[in-house]
Amino acid sequence: MSRRRFLQHLAVGGLSPLAASFAAPAWARPVSGYGPLRPVADEHTGLPLLMLPEGFSYRSFAWAGEALGNGGVAPGAADGMGIVKAEGEVFTLVRNHELLGFGGSFGSTATHYDPPCGGGAVTLRYDRAAGKLLELRGSLSGTLVNCAGGLTPWNSWLSCEEIVAPAGKSGRMGGREYKLEKAHGFVFEVPADRGSDAQALTALGQFKHEAALVDGDGTVYLTEDAQPAGFYRLLPTRKGQLTAGGRLQMLRVKARPDLRRGLKQGQRFDVDWVDIERPAEGVGTNGFNGVLLQGQVQGASLFTRLEGLHNGSDEIFFTSTDGGDAGAGQVWRFVPSKQQLELFLESPGSEVLDYPDNLILHPRKPMMVICEDSKQPVQRLYGVTRPLDGAAPGWFELARNNVQLNGEHLGWKGDFRGAEWAGCCFSPDGRTLFANVYRPGFTVAISGPF
Repeated sequence: MSRRRFLQHLAVGGLSPLAASFAAPAWARPVSGYGPLRPVADEHTGLPLLMLPEGFSYRSFAWAGEALGNGGVAPGAADGMGIVKAEGEVFTLVRNHELLGFGGSFGSTATHYDPPCGGGAVTLRYDRAAGKLLELRGSLSGTLVNCAGGLTPWNSWLSCEEIVAPAGKSGRMGGREYKLEKAHGFVFEVPADRGSDAQALTALGQFKHEAALVDGDGTVYLTEDAQPAGFYRLLPTRKGQLTAGGRLQMLRVKARPDLRRGLKQGQRFDVDWVDIERPAEGVGTNGFNGVLLQGQVQGASLFTRLEGLHNGSDEIFFTSTDGGDAGAGQVWRFVPSKQQLELFLESPGSEVLDYPDNLILHPRKPMMVICEDSKQPVQRLYGVTRPLDGAAPGWFELARNNVQLNGEHLGWKGDFRGAEWAGCCFSPDGRTLFANVYRPGFTVAISGPF
């Protein structure tokens, strides 16, 4: 398919709902996408931090080490992120920081959960028209390993801890003695306009959380980054009030207790759900996977290293980083109205798609963007799209990490091209793709002919 025809497919209107264009495919074929990549100078620092197609530009902001408006500096390990509020050209984003450290919390003390812990989230307000960061503040801290998360319909962000640890646990790390005052392995809510109250949402379970999303009916879906892992949902007691609790469940395919290997792309399964009676007992007698074991003994199905999570109209996509026969990754599709699960994509090898992580659907066109978090020397953003004629989806490289620094900005030095992409999210009009470069840790706003 020529680049011109490819772009014409993307430009065709009337494609809503987006998810209708993503039917069960054969493996995606390589297409030219938006064209070959080349180094492009950052409009903020002037440095060639990214490789992008012709016609694309970007601006970096909110680097690790920049001052927070409410105390301290922005941490590194920039991970999951979402747009919690859009006001014209001003976008409010919440960005996670996947830190396992005990140097103390950042930001306002009112947003601290367990003060010795250094993980959490920051809130960014970015003016696209001016190309300017308006605000950078800590909005949740005192947590550990805040990996991904997800948006709610009521303008907040769910920040997820990818670790399980009991209260009172002590030890030594990085030359520091530590003792946890509270248990970890939970989800926390961060409102758009203020800091988090740092209350653990225990009904969402204590396990190695990765991503979360709230569907239109109020159901919360959750992925688990573990080996093995489960796919979960919370049926809330009161829609929109997660502190009120609800019923946590784990997905089950009766005919297939293990979904990690030995499947064919396009395979579909009818599912049901098993109840997790003790969602806050992630620390069980058999280790730190008490929630998973509660589901497993009831026949719930096992995945491996579940990561990004995003929904379209009546379908939810999520990734398995090292799933599939090649161990290079899977993309799953769940249809709530049919209670049906489908293996949407499975990478045939690391040379094609390696370790898919966060993902996002374009709000107006039949395109998905997938972040790569692999052992490759250079990390990529991938585009996946399905032509309207029913052919197999196309896949292409949308961007490459090209970060090589020698102290030019904030004193950062090193070759960071192997740092993962994370936190991809589109502006509501689809014109701008926000994403994070994990190390040293900063956000980019990418603009172009999406």
